[in-house]
Amino acid sequence: MERYELMPADTYVVINKTILHDEDRKIITNLYLPVIGMEAVMLYFSLWSDLDTSEIVSKDFSHQKLVSSLRMTINEIERARQKLEAIGLIKTLVKKGNINNYIYQMYSPASASEFLSHPILNIVLYSNVGKNEYDNLVKTFKLPRFNTSNYIDITKSFNDVFESVSLTSYDLSLEDIRKYNKLRLNINSNFDFNFLISSMPKNIDTNRVFTKEIKELIINLSFIYDIDAIKMSNIIKGCFNDKGTINKEELRKSSRNYYQFDNGGMLPTIIDNTQPEYLRKPIGDTSRRAKMIYTFETISPRDLLISKNNGIEPTRRDLKLIEDLLIDYKLKPGVVNVLIDYILNTNENKLTRGLVETLAGEWQRLGIETVEDAMNLAEKEHKKRKKRDNNNIIKNDKVPSWFDKEIKKETPDEDGDNQLEELLKEYK
Repeated sequence: MERYELMPADTYVVINKTILHDEDRKIITNLYLPVIGMEAVMLYFSLWSDLDTSEIVSKDFSHQKLVSSLRMTINEIERARQKLEAIGLIKTLVKKGNINNYIYQMYSPASASEFLSHPILNIVLYSNVGKNEYDNLVKTFKLPRFNTSNYIDITKSFNDVFESVSLTSYDLSLEDIRKYNKLRLNINSNFDFNFLISSMPKNIDTNRVFTKEIKELIINLSFIYDIDAIKMSNIIKGCFNDKGTINKEELRKSSRNYYQFDNGGMLPTIIDNTQPEYLRKPIGDTSRRAKMIYTFETISPRDLLISKNNGIEPTRRDLKLIEDLLIDYKLKPGVVNVLIDYILNTNENKLTRGLVETLAGEWQRLGIETVEDAMNLAEKEHKKRKKRDNNNIIKNDKVPSWFDKEIKKETPDEDGDNQLEELLKEYK
């Protein structure tokens, strides 16, 4: 997909594709805010306020208006917009020109019930706010219960009150009538449904079992709990009910239990994800560089930082930076690992946000998705930096251990296995 760099002079118009109420403000402030952050929420409310009095369409504005009113940089506005897109609150269209013209289509947030039952949103909310605050948020949206056991329901039905009358037929197009519209969570998935379906018992009617709704649930669960098709197949086999279909609640529970069993009872956050299987290098090469690639592919950015901190939990600032790289810049976990390792080794063990984001933006534009490509690009970047310094050798110029390592085949042996174990220990 072509990338459009947002500029303050670029114009935008807001189109309301739904019906927005005060209850939506409450839901966004209480439930969405802990997930997408204050900047994204401020942008959503600002676009909402740009609508005309009929709340259908806005006038044309420049993005400089948002820069001034929100006190945010144009890059911060773009990242906030991307979060709104990813979570299904807005859709963005653009027309290219000397000044690009944007259309921001607004959609309703999920209802409190939909949000709190969503397999991803609910877990991320819980992870971000903790149990006590989560319980308080749930109470905010709970309906009070009244004892009506001593009451009789005397509600009239429609035909008790109204009579049918003959009318001439007419055609009415409802296509353009305003209605509630919501977008689904935006997840690009390479989940192998072909393998999953083929692994099911022969007595299972897979066409009836794997409905669109079930497939969407599986994609969500595989994303948030980092479960591949092989593991998901084993989980699903234990979630069939008496009707021969999948019990959705049991599938949620089993997926969650699987993750917690492997992670000491902890629930996931996105910074604990590892490189997707389909982007990993095939196993077989036994060179040190290949082992380093394997290491970057099989640990999470959070675990990498812990290893760099001598086992100490990273600061919230560093964790937030990792989250931004994964969400805002859409870098893969393995690529983030290479970026972190490169910056720490060449920047006196400091994760300087400006430097990290500069490289992240470049890697995003180049479409870097694999660990090997990221390592090659980091080496290339370092050579360019040295060339800018008139080819002078910088004293104590520290570089990652994987720089300029020849990729040569070695005979697999016991010593090789021990070397790999030692390499991996550094990142555990």
